[in-house]
Formats: sequence, C-alpha cells, structure tokens
Amino acid sequence: MSTGRSGVPAGVRDWAIAACVAATLLVAGLSGNRPADVDLLGCALLVAAGLALVARRRAPVPVLAVTGLCSVGYQALGFDVPAVAFLFAVYAAVREGHRVVTIVAAVAVLAALPLAALALPVGTPVREALARARGALELAWLVAAGAAGEALRQAERRADEAERTREETARRRADEERLHIARELHDSLTHQISIIKVQAGVAVHLARKRGEQVPEALLAIQEAGREAARELRATLEALRDDGKTPPHGLAHVPALVERARTTGLDATLTIDGPPHDVPAAVDRTAYRIVQESLTNIARHASAATASVRIDYRPGALAIRVDDDGKAAPDTATTPGVGLLGMRERVTALGGRLRAEPRREGGFTVHAELPVDRTP
Repeated sequence: MSTGRSGVPAGVRDWAIAACVAATLLVAGLSGNRPADVDLLGCALLVAAGLALVARRRAPVPVLAVTGLCSVGYQALGFDVPAVAFLFAVYAAVREGHRVVTIVAAVAVLAALPLAALALPVGTPVREALARARGALELAWLVAAGAAGEALRQAERRADEAERTREETARRRADEERLHIARELHDSLTHQISIIKVQAGVAVHLARKRGEQVPEALLAIQEAGREAARELRATLEALRDDGKTPPHGLAHVPALVERARTTGLDATLTIDGPPHDVPAAVDRTAYRIVQESLTNIARHASAATASVRIDYRPGALAIRVDDDGKAAPDTATTPGVGLLGMRERVTALGGRLRAEPRREGGFTVHAELPVDRTP
C-alpha cells in the first residue's frame, strides 16, 4: 500500500476523506427542511455519494458517475445540499487524465439538476426549485475543481519527466564512462598482452623447432597470455555491453583450477551443497576471488598444493582457497592490489572477506557472499 509524505497509507487517507465528506453531506441534509417520507432514501444517497470517493483513485470514472447520480437523486428528493462529492470526483477524474469524460459528465449533471429540481414535492415554487438547483452546483466551483485536478496532473507529469530526464542523463554519463574505460583498457593493455603472447609463442616455436624441451614456465607464460587476452576481451565486451552478459562465473571455476594444474600446482576443487542459481554479481565475484587467489599463489606463494572449496549454503555462498606456500608475514596487514580488489567486491555485495596466513603454513582466502540481499 502506497503512503504519502505524512507516512499515512493512501487507503486510510481515502477512507478518512470519504467518511468526512459523507458526514458533512449528511449533517447538511438533516439540517434542512424535507418531507419526512423521503428522509431515509435521501440520507442514503448523501452517504453513498460521500463513501463512493473511497474508490476515486482506482476507478475515477465510475465514481464520477455514482456521485453525479446521487447528487441529482437527493436534489430530486428535496435535499438542498451542494454536490460536494461530485466536485471531489471531478477533481480526481481530471487528475487521472479523464478530461473529456469529466466534461461530458459535468454538462450532464448541470443539465439534470434543474430537471431534478422540478421533481420536488408539490407546493414548491418553480423559481425556488430552480434557485436550489443553481445553488447546489455552481459552475465556478465545478471549473475550479477541474482546474485544480488538471494543475496537479501537469505538475506530477513535469516531476515525472524531470526524474526521467535525470535518470537518462545519469545512464548516459555511466555509458560514456564505461566506453572511456574500455578505450583506455584497450589502448593500454591490448598491445602489451599481444606482445607477451607473440614473444612466448615464438620462444615455444623455436624451442620445438630445435628439438629442445619447452620449459614449463614458458608454457605457463604462453597460456597466461592467452587467458589474459580472453579476460581482457570479455571485460571490454562487458563494458561496452552494459554488463548484460557476465563474461565468467562459477561455471568457469573448474577451468581455472585445471589451468592452475598446468603450471605444476596440485590444485583441487571441492563443491559442497547442492548448486543453485546465484545473482549475477555474486557469480562474477566468486569467479574473480578464485581467479585472483590462484594467480597470487602462482606468483608469490611458491606453493605445491592449493585447494578451492565452494560451499552453497542457505542464503549465502562461501568460497575458500588455501595453499601450503610461504605467506609473507605482512601480507595480511599490507594487502596488494589483488586483495584490495577482492575486498572491495565482497564488501559491495554485503559480504565478508578474510585473507591471512594459516597457522599450519601457507595462506587462506575465505569469502562469504549473501545471495538473498545482493544490491
């Protein structure tokens, strides 16, 4: 249920307004002079006209018709009460954009009121009856109600248009920034990675041509160059494509572990719990955590073994990467750019990251990512 600025639900406010209008009409009707035999029906029409305003937001045109008929009805029964409910209905209908229907209904009610006045009980002078009809619904009040509804409708339309313009401007600026970052990455990294790939490929080719054994380190460099080119291409595509297609996720983690094995690292992958779909941001972040952890192990840890563990928990996804290498004593206190990037990704998703040396030796990276409240 929507609420206004005051915090009161819209439905409660609608009922309060309808009840107040119905009570006002009823008091005004009972304070006049009427034939006793029509009191009950007239009072029912007065109350019905007021209470019909409860639905003025959801069904403004039917409410317009109901309040108009009730106004004509209690005028015909001799209740000299202004058609306040019909004025509210005119305002609501115009505010919702039903201008033509409202004009037609207003003209019909204005034409019907004099006829209803002529149906007053015998003995009521015609001039007095017509005077009552004119007083019941003055044209000026009708125009004012319609003008107020139209003014508010136009104000809301302008506010919506301004908000839409701000959102479009923000999206356009974000798109321009993404394209700028993509161009910078392409210009600064693509050339260097291409050189690494070419040089590694030439070295491998020459070694094989001479019949020499290709060093494992050289093969690892060649594969790392290929993977870096693929990652950069996927990142550039994601930036240019507004991130609609995540380049890598949990489905690609086994390939990461397999590539780590090609470098001589005894890497294992364990998955606990039944796999289930996770938000795209969590999917990408989990992949990046494993990727960065294995990259750090290969570059800095001098490790022989590494284990990757992915735990699907209710409401969370846990990732743990352990190795048996030589963790630097100050790694936890002065993390590198890779660890800072991981921590920023995890924090942005409302998760937790722990990266520190293990007591039994080596290093551990443990992240927990919520999957039910991801921004």
